[in-house]
Amino acid sequence: MKDYKLLTPGPLTTTDSVKREMMFDHCTWDEDYKEITQEIRRNLLKLAHVTDEEYTAVLMQGSGTFGVESVLTSVTGPEDKLLVVANGAYGGRMGEIAEHAGIPHEIYRERFDRVPEASVIAGWLDSDPAITHVSMVHSETTSGILNDIEAVGKAVKERNRVFIVDAMSSFGGIDIPVAEWGIDFLVSSANKCIQGVPGFSFIIARKSLLLASAGNARSLSLDLYDQWKTMDVDGKWRFTSPTHVVLAFAKALKELEEEGGIPARERRYSENNRLLIRRMEELGIHPYIEGSHQGPIITTFYYPENKKFSFGAMYHYVKDRGYAIYPGKVTEAETFRIGNIGEIYPDDIEKLYEIMKEFLEEQEHA
Repeated sequence: MKDYKLLTPGPLTTTDSVKREMMFDHCTWDEDYKEITQEIRRNLLKLAHVTDEEYTAVLMQGSGTFGVESVLTSVTGPEDKLLVVANGAYGGRMGEIAEHAGIPHEIYRERFDRVPEASVIAGWLDSDPAITHVSMVHSETTSGILNDIEAVGKAVKERNRVFIVDAMSSFGGIDIPVAEWGIDFLVSSANKCIQGVPGFSFIIARKSLLLASAGNARSLSLDLYDQWKTMDVDGKWRFTSPTHVVLAFAKALKELEEEGGIPARERRYSENNRLLIRRMEELGIHPYIEGSHQGPIITTFYYPENKKFSFGAMYHYVKDRGYAIYPGKVTEAETFRIGNIGEIYPDDIEKLYEIMKEFLEEQEHA
């Protein structure tokens, strides 16, 4: 199979050493394996800048969406109401989850190229006292925009509501002081900025609210409280865990620390992102999000002003030369996306620039 690197927001390109961890078959009941789970949970709390007196970490089988659905359907009770903040497909997906689960909810929809305003959210909460929970995405990979969860968290906590954050594509790559920013439940995934592989999501949860959620869950397998209650005893998962993924993630956490932790990884991702935008601008390819709100994870670009341009042709041209990029997810504009997280360095961005430059030149003269 032809090898190539992923310029995507996860799954992403992992190190060979992380891949090698998956060569070992582990028993889920083994004491060593359960201790690996416990060590992962302790390390996640450290990365979140929280203590185990106030918060806990829960690992949940499945993709990031499984984790988000677990939180939304477990921590909202029958008398609660959710405000979903959406400026992209993944914020919108929270609304779909609420709809399917029968959770009373409202949706504050913002344009994909604009950050939701904390003042607007405060207005929703002031005008509707029935709203008990607020959920939003931090790094909305639909567009690459980075939402201001710190300001929103402040507005939510001032009004004594519960704040749920989908930090799928930011946690581990952007420093997030969870308690300081008023986050009660943060959800992320093994295959994002910590640079593991797909197979489970994880939730950083405020213990008092998690305890209060007992009996709320609308799903057996996604019951967050029951998952925590079992796991917190000795590290055993309720149902079969993705053992190979867990081993890879434990290694990825060590490699994050070796790199210099989240600050070092954020610097690398940001350097990749700035270089990517600058190089694309040189090719006449412009970003969809204006500078101050552009996140360092993935960037959406408008199609170049070339009538002969074909994204499909460019995708295969680039992939054949060693890199995979993403199609656009913004509905009102013709766009494509390039991620720069994972085992990606400035040299990869420079190589991509040369490949795309050659492609555009060949198209121009075709």
